[in-house]
Amino acid sequence: MEKKCMADFIGMTEKEKSVAMQFLSQAALCDISPSCVVFPGFCDVHVHFREPGFSYKETVLTGTMAAAKGGYTACCTMPNLNPVPDSTENLKRQTDIIKDSAKIKVYPYGAITVGEKGEALSDMKGMAKNVIAFSDDGRGVQSDDMMREAMKIAKAEGKIIAAHCEVNDLLFGGYIHDGEYAKAHGHKGICSESEYKQIERDIALVRETGCDYHVCHISAKESVEIIRQAKKEGLPVTCETGPHYLVMDEADLKEEGRFKMNPPLRRKEDRLALIEGIKDGTIDMIATDHAPHSAEEKSKGLSGSAFGIVGLETAFSVLYTQLVKKGVITLEKLIELMAINPKKRFGIDTGNDFTVWDLDCEYKVDSNEFLSLGRATPFEGWALSGKCIMTVCDGKIVYDVTEA
Repeated sequence: MEKKCMADFIGMTEKEKSVAMQFLSQAALCDISPSCVVFPGFCDVHVHFREPGFSYKETVLTGTMAAAKGGYTACCTMPNLNPVPDSTENLKRQTDIIKDSAKIKVYPYGAITVGEKGEALSDMKGMAKNVIAFSDDGRGVQSDDMMREAMKIAKAEGKIIAAHCEVNDLLFGGYIHDGEYAKAHGHKGICSESEYKQIERDIALVRETGCDYHVCHISAKESVEIIRQAKKEGLPVTCETGPHYLVMDEADLKEEGRFKMNPPLRRKEDRLALIEGIKDGTIDMIATDHAPHSAEEKSKGLSGSAFGIVGLETAFSVLYTQLVKKGVITLEKLIELMAINPKKRFGIDTGNDFTVWDLDCEYKVDSNEFLSLGRATPFEGWALSGKCIMTVCDGKIVYDVTEA
């Protein structure tokens, strides 16, 4: 008689559960550890896979291998590439690489403006059917009129505008949060206002255009409250935050490039506001903003290093250890944030993809073991619980810990 897998299934429909059980049974994996749990494949709507143009930082192959190791079966990759996907021709260069190299489902963003320079709109209409959404990630669209027109086109094409919100005139050359750490160590700071002021501007434009709007990587308590009020109005607004903003703040900073990201780690009160935001549904999802760079680019301290950290291979374990095990949120809530909500909002169907985790497995983060080409993680050396055992995408095993 065929044995059934006795693992717990969390966040899965009955159909997904049935398919996963059948797969695990046929693969003779029904006797996996009782501490193992099966989840739907995770979905990260904000990653950087660096191809074309910057394959020394990451490739679609290495990025998707890292994603699979982290339990992800779908990722949306941002457009700050070379060439920027601002036309159908440039977009095809990227999608050809994805088709040839990706180990999981990868959905590209199209740029809002040509070259992400904010001077002219991209060929949004031409690209619309082949992109998941539109973004100028890495910089904010400064022109009110340009963002308004972009929202009108996105609305007409049935696409989301996913905005990196940042007012350039409020940056003043800053590179970490404009707080106590910056003052104590003589660093130039980035104020929270540079983030939330552009969110305010964009929400006013959403009110005017009716465009579906998503805010990338929010980090400030004011941003949480602005989005909370927009949702109370019934506006089509969603947002994400990153694992690092939920479990770290400026008190955790060190004089190393692996602590430099944009937006920066802010104050304790911002971190606590973000936690309240995920608990009450103001924050819809968690995205890693996986942004690999070379070792040299991240070796120049807080002031000189490139912005960005890697996160696909540590996201679940960090959040499970720091939030679920400490009773901040439930495991079911974490799966909503990492799998269910992002797929629902962006219209992504991962079918019967799933990932198997051993929640009792403990380990220390060692970036030398990453499959990503990037090694810059603020979680280096952290003791974590929860390790990915297997990830299955489109009926194929794309990660197996026994073969790693």
